[in-house]
Amino acid sequence: MASLKDIRSRISSVKNTQQITRAMKMVSAAKLRRAQHNIVNLRPYAHYILSVIGDIAATQRVSHPLLKSVDQPKKVLVLVVTSDRGLCGGFNANINKFAHEFYQSNKSNYEKMDFLLVGKKAIEFFKKREIPPVDTMLNLAKDVSYPLAAKVADRCMRAFTEGEYEAVYLIYNQFKSAISQEVICERLLPVDLSSTNFAEKGQPGAMFAQDLIFEPEPEEIIDELLNKHFAVQVYRCMSESVAAEHGARMSAMENATKNAGEMIDNLTLTYNKLRQASITTELIEITSGAEALKG
Repeated sequence: MASLKDIRSRISSVKNTQQITRAMKMVSAAKLRRAQHNIVNLRPYAHYILSVIGDIAATQRVSHPLLKSVDQPKKVLVLVVTSDRGLCGGFNANINKFAHEFYQSNKSNYEKMDFLLVGKKAIEFFKKREIPPVDTMLNLAKDVSYPLAAKVADRCMRAFTEGEYEAVYLIYNQFKSAISQEVICERLLPVDLSSTNFAEKGQPGAMFAQDLIFEPEPEEIIDELLNKHFAVQVYRCMSESVAAEHGARMSAMENATKNAGEMIDNLTLTYNKLRQASITTELIEITSGAEALKG
């Protein structure tokens, strides 16, 4: 059985850990507020730009390489977004598990499946399983920005238009709330217009009339908007992942702080019981010695 000194040392150690987890929770909460504000403001713009593209493409019958889908793609690129740091519950484990299952279930269907890994946790996970990526990125939570997303998007679009890949997927944690994240596998290329509200030419819901005159030409507008749209979608997914990471870490640190408090209470109770037992034993020995002297 542990001595009183050992229990005191453990109580002190757990209290120090509790202070650290409480501080980490406060830091994550502050970062989460900024990240949540960013993603909430970004979502409507990301959705609206796709609606504009869909309306122009439908009413003007415009085609574009980024819109041409293949029924059964054989060459795909998969972007996996995780974090560089741990202590965020199952945030990284869920992403890596989903990505590995996606690889195992689909590798026989594709002639080529490459991975672009974002985050130290994804890099380490795939390295252990000897699945080499085509490229890696670090420090997403620190450096996430539209220029960074545009750089990644430009590389993916260039590889797609040159025929290196026929589809581009992105696996990330979508931010739902401070305590809820959902693993999403989203096809980024070719751009899917099925979620827009216009449907076919002539149906209600389109913003643009068929006889509307565009300046510049609709083809040029579609090309510019698609490039902008893809960069925005990559930026949105990265921002979703960063917000989800801060939310997961805040929840994990809150649970750790609560568990540390419960552990301190249990250790304190054990310490008091042992101390009381020690005092009782000493009193019995003193009393026995006094009785022996009297006799």
